[in-house]
Amino acid sequence: MTPSECPSCVTCADTAAPVRVTELLPGRLAITDTGDEISVALVEAGAGDVVLVHAGEAIAVLGRDPA
Repeated sequence: MTPSECPSCVTCADTAAPVRVTELLPGRLAITDTGDEISVALVEAGAGDVVLVHAGEAIAVLGRDPA
């Protein structure tokens, strides 16, 4: 997905970024392939899933790990 294809926030105009969840942590948190810690409280995501992240919050699951 290119930056022009990523939806942007209508409130702050920031762009959401797709990342892959590499590890789930307690407290509905996760580590991503970029090394960032994000919240997955709003989505049902697992390790290997690609999620759309805005302001440190996963807001959508774009793809599921086929395993």
